Amino acid sequence: MKTSAGLSFGKKLRFLGEAAPFFAFMALFRLIGIDAASALGGFIGRHIYSHLPTANTARQNLKAAYPDKTPDEIEAIVRQVCDNLGRVVGEYSHLDKMTLGPGQRIEIDGTEYADAAIAAGKGVMFISGHLANWEAMPIAAAHLGYEGGLVYRPPNNPYVARWITKQRGVRGPAEQITKGAQGTRRIFTLLRRGKSIFMLVDQKTYEGVPVPFFGRDALTTSAPASLALKMGSALLPTSCKRVNGAHFRMTINPPVTFTPTGDAEADVLALTAKITAAVETMVRKDPAQWLWTHHRWTTPRDIEKMKAQGIL
Repeated sequence: MKTSAGLSFGKKLRFLGEAAPFFAFMALFRLIGIDAASALGGFIGRHIYSHLPTANTARQNLKAAYPDKTPDEIEAIVRQVCDNLGRVVGEYSHLDKMTLGPGQRIEIDGTEYADAAIAAGKGVMFISGHLANWEAMPIAAAHLGYEGGLVYRPPNNPYVARWITKQRGVRGPAEQITKGAQGTRRIFTLLRRGKSIFMLVDQKTYEGVPVPFFGRDALTTSAPASLALKMGSALLPTSCKRVNGAHFRMTINPPVTFTPTGDAEADVLALTAKITAAVETMVRKDPAQWLWTHHRWTTPRDIEKMKAQGIL
């Protein structure tokens, strides 16, 4: 995780200046309660964030993914995407209230798949994407007693990163693993011990492999596929749906199945494609709940950047 140690005075000042409005909003959201915070965040998302340049990325992505949808249909989805993102921000100061069970904040289906995979003793990777409030998955898992760690990419601002890490740790897994080589080694260790890993696999990574996502190549992490092939760990696609305000339904789906051919490189690519197809299936069920503001797909600029870095 990024820390403020070792930063120059100028960088500390800049990061503190960036973090100040964030913490002001978090204090407000905490003060008004989770339901009001979620509603206010959604209002800001729909009426302000939806008009910012970042939302144009969502419009472009949706037009490419759904060429048959009308401009009005695309715009309606964009507004819902921005509403959901605003709600997620508002809910960050209330992750400690994300309780599990009937009538609580999170309900969950498909635990039989998780129980069977955990009983096999080879480790389990719960794979998901930025759906609804994506922080609900590891919290629900911790409630159910699924021991392990969540994998995350920390924000660039170390003060914000430290605060979010603390919020996650209140009800989520005690161990939070940052993406990268060191994190991959820790994931390997936990899986070898039969533990669970909770990861989002829907972001572009230049170290990834190109696999189809909504009909276009998207650079995708191959780590889950590589680990599953080496260790026999289960891959469980897990979705999150916002059902009413700050209430969610988690669904653990049947495991991704794959028969290796013996060609290690081809197998990793093929299994990564299957994992990504599972994520696409979850997104297609309710596209308004996915974070379309990602720069998810490979561009000519990405290709040039990878060539310059020696990746291609």
